[in-house]
Amino acid sequence: MTQSVVVQVGQCGNQVGCRFWDLALREHAAVNKKGIYDEALSSFFRNVDTRSAGDGPGIYKGKICSLKARALLIDMEEGVVNEILQGPLRDVFDSKQLITDVSGSGNNWAVGHKVYGCQYQENIVEKLRKTAEHCDCLQCFFVIHSMGGGTGSGLGTFVLNLLEDEFPEVYRFVTAVYPSGEDDVITSPYNSVLAMKELNEHADCVLPIENESLFDIVNKIHQMMNSGKLGSTVKPNSLVTSSAGITKAVQEKPFDAMNNIVANLLLNLTSSARFEGSLNMDLNEISMNLVPFPRLHYLVSSLTPLYTLADVNVPSRRLDQMFSDAFSRDHQLIQADPKHSLYLACALLVRGNVQVSDLRRNIERLKPSLHFVSWNQEGWKTGLCSVPPVGHSHSLLALANNTCVKPTFMELRDRFMRLYKKKAHLHHYLQVDGMEQSCFSEAVLSLSDLIEEYNELDATKGGPRADPSRLKIAV
Repeated sequence: MTQSVVVQVGQCGNQVGCRFWDLALREHAAVNKKGIYDEALSSFFRNVDTRSAGDGPGIYKGKICSLKARALLIDMEEGVVNEILQGPLRDVFDSKQLITDVSGSGNNWAVGHKVYGCQYQENIVEKLRKTAEHCDCLQCFFVIHSMGGGTGSGLGTFVLNLLEDEFPEVYRFVTAVYPSGEDDVITSPYNSVLAMKELNEHADCVLPIENESLFDIVNKIHQMMNSGKLGSTVKPNSLVTSSAGITKAVQEKPFDAMNNIVANLLLNLTSSARFEGSLNMDLNEISMNLVPFPRLHYLVSSLTPLYTLADVNVPSRRLDQMFSDAFSRDHQLIQADPKHSLYLACALLVRGNVQVSDLRRNIERLKPSLHFVSWNQEGWKTGLCSVPPVGHSHSLLALANNTCVKPTFMELRDRFMRLYKKKAHLHHYLQVDGMEQSCFSEAVLSLSDLIEEYNELDATKGGPRADPSRLKIAV
């Protein structure tokens, strides 16, 4: 069994990470009734004998003693990490897994990347090596960060570079939360474009998430609850209700529920690595099958059901409807419509009691409405995990390498250029040691090159989609 390490950077990264660890523990508790430390748990957790002095030896079989997350928590402010350490997850982490400062990065990519990166490099590398030493077969690093702030974008991408240098053979999956147009960080376009250059060059796969999409999804859940369309109750004290059990107002920013959706994405993404299934999909297979060109490694994700395991008692969607939902605009975690764009490849990760024949039938049903590149008309990768999410009979995660990410990148470049043409706020960055104006021009050029690669692919769309000729066999 392989292991993965989660590196959560900045406020957003740590809040999403907190939700992930909570949901992962709930999921394993639902499956692992006897409290035995098994291979499924070992993928993300160590079992530590806390009675021993020092780090505590790992216990590889038998009863669960004390679970420790395979994680590194980094933030240049203490607030969120301290909250985690005072909350119900406090025993899952220890001080050796934390790197914090007090002053923050001030929404400045350069401070996160150039200042804190250099200052904490040795400490980060040492803690990463220590975490890796506890793994028998380290397969993947999951980096979780936002693009709009200073620490998440700056230090998050600095850590990504370190991972490539120190562990070149280990896959680097990045979950990057992109800011919305109404973001409250004025410099977020600068931070996002500077971070994009690093993601282009150093990540194996990036799962872009847009705050706007998460907000829309949570609002839809609220509207359905208020209209009574869900046909059932909201669980008390769930993540879409307040502590008093009263549904939150739609106007309130529902960060917990939004973060819960991202955490579920990671939970479903790793389910095949953690549980048995008739058609297992390893994490390295995702990169191998879905990334035909090194820079085009941005995968659009969609989840169904959207109702997360802690949220709503909702009747299960019919199986075929679930497949249709995964390709609809409403279920995408970025503001995009993949059905009207070009697919390079697509992965379907199904959980629950679903047969291979169900998968094939739905792929054949959906194929005529989807546009695939001419040289990869059969570009489907499928995985079946027999353990469903808690509270559901089945679920589906779709990962699409699709040109529909292009508008998100174009809008980001437009917002960047509006500031950059006026040189607005530039001096805050240029006064940081090692930061030059060429960093900005190189970053926007890297983004433009990426957009152009998607343009070239889009230009091939729309031709007649004749089935490729088959080899004729004489009888």
